[in-house]
Amino acid sequence: MTLTPQVPMRALDTLWFQVAGTICNIECAHCFISSSPTNRSHEMLSLADVESRLAEAGTLGVKEYYFTGGEPFLNREMIPILAATLKQGPATVLTNGMLLRKEICDQLRELSDGSEYSLDIRVSIDGYDRASNDAIRGAGVWDRVMIGLSNLAAAGINPVITVTESADGVRGEDGRTRFLDLIRSLGFAKPRLKVLPVFRIGAETKRSHGYEDWERIPEHVTETEAEVLQCSSCRMVTSKGVYVCPILIDVAEARMGDTLVETLRSFPLRYGACHTCWVEGVSCRT
Repeated sequence: MTLTPQVPMRALDTLWFQVAGTICNIECAHCFISSSPTNRSHEMLSLADVESRLAEAGTLGVKEYYFTGGEPFLNREMIPILAATLKQGPATVLTNGMLLRKEICDQLRELSDGSEYSLDIRVSIDGYDRASNDAIRGAGVWDRVMIGLSNLAAAGINPVITVTESADGVRGEDGRTRFLDLIRSLGFAKPRLKVLPVFRIGAETKRSHGYEDWERIPEHVTETEAEVLQCSSCRMVTSKGVYVCPILIDVAEARMGDTLVETLRSFPLRYGACHTCWVEGVSCRT
């Protein structure tokens, strides 16, 4: 009989919000939840939705908050949502950078300056130049992201640049150096780079392939070993309820409840994406 390893809920330190649902202004070839302008499998969250979750999170000792999508800045209430969050704890927004207009960047700087908690912006790119990036993210994306990054630099905001391993050579020293040089050239004296693995679910299964049956976490993993996984300390809020993590929101069994309290229990690590987190040591923390 094959046993499925379980990850215990150690403490709810990190709360994610699928604040834009699966609605995005682009359609990346490797998106693990297949976000696009027409994907409405998860809807946007309202300011009221987020505020109610923040109130519950405050009673549970949550330490930090992350906002993703889809594209968060498609949510018209994104700035008020961040303002509410920054009264309670540090916030990070994951964005493709295309909607970082000057006025948005100025508002982000004002929010950051007015809070005792940190505000981080993470901007995703997937290549060293227009051709390599747009092959993954779509025609015209690179140019708009470069404008967004310039606006961040002008506002004095130093973002984290996230790059997936779909970018050629990024795992090697030469590839990382090339990206760091690119970031410096955009006006950021202290470049911040985060390299992420590709999860072979969603759109990525068409670009490359899905997981093999053997790509699962070994059944002999101990509870102590499982605690290093992000799902031992995070949960994801969506329009459909609370899921175990940001990766598995398209897996029905990963929905753990309607409230945060309901989800404070162990979870079976039976999915291919769990294997990637385990092997790569994935952490979503900045």
